[in-house]
Amino acid sequence: MPTRRPVRAARTAAAVALLAVAAAGCGDSGGLKAAGAAPTAISPARLWPDLRPASSPAWPYDEGSSETVKGITVPGEDIRTVDPVAVVRAEIASDPADYGAKGAYHATAERMRECTAGGGGARCPLLKPYYRDLTGDGRDELTLGFRLYPTNQTALRVYTVEKHRLVQVLDDNDAIIGVELAGRTVIVRSPAGITGYEYRTTWAWDPQQKAMVFSRDEFLRTGKGRHHSRTPSPSRSRSPSPSASASASASASASASASASASASASASAGA
Repeated sequence: MPTRRPVRAARTAAAVALLAVAAAGCGDSGGLKAAGAAPTAISPARLWPDLRPASSPAWPYDEGSSETVKGITVPGEDIRTVDPVAVVRAEIASDPADYGAKGAYHATAERMRECTAGGGGARCPLLKPYYRDLTGDGRDELTLGFRLYPTNQTALRVYTVEKHRLVQVLDDNDAIIGVELAGRTVIVRSPAGITGYEYRTTWAWDPQQKAMVFSRDEFLRTGKGRHHSRTPSPSRSRSPSPSASASASASASASASASASASASASASAGA
């Protein structure tokens, strides 16, 4: 018999009892009941009201930009007619600093040679493409992802079409564990340095900049794993400290003396 079944039965019995109590209370006169005192509202405290404004803008966090992809046209402005492999190869050709022999992602360029049309191939780094309207113009955009070697990061790209031209509107390289499309936003999930947490970055379409811009960055608990804890240094001895040992010895001696006294008293009482 499964060990969880008695627990479920107990929970079921408790639920039935609660329902019975609730049913018995249905005959009361009703009316409003007080839920207790409400907490006092506290207005936000404004710090440094006389602080002078900064003389320069805040540090930009990937404000977003757009760039026309050279060498690729979009017949009929249908982005589904564009070959994703050709799109990635065009980026590699335009950026020898990153994808060249001495670039950070040189192995990606080598693996892209094994990609067939559409993204097939055992070592092809290109991931499955997705199509969705992210700009609100009624036409699909292209969301691409491909692995970056040897860093094992993931490249995230979003493309749209403007006057038969393919335009990149999102360019993000990161350690990515998941991507979601919600409405006109792209949500990127990345691992955090603390177990059980992750980062979630949201990119939203901005019609003024005509690009996907950074809109939100969250640090969230996933509910998995344990809390981050510091590991004791290997150089530290696991044996108790001298003071702890002395205290333990003293406690043991006191306990032994008490036991001996009790035994002697018991013997004296028995002899009397």
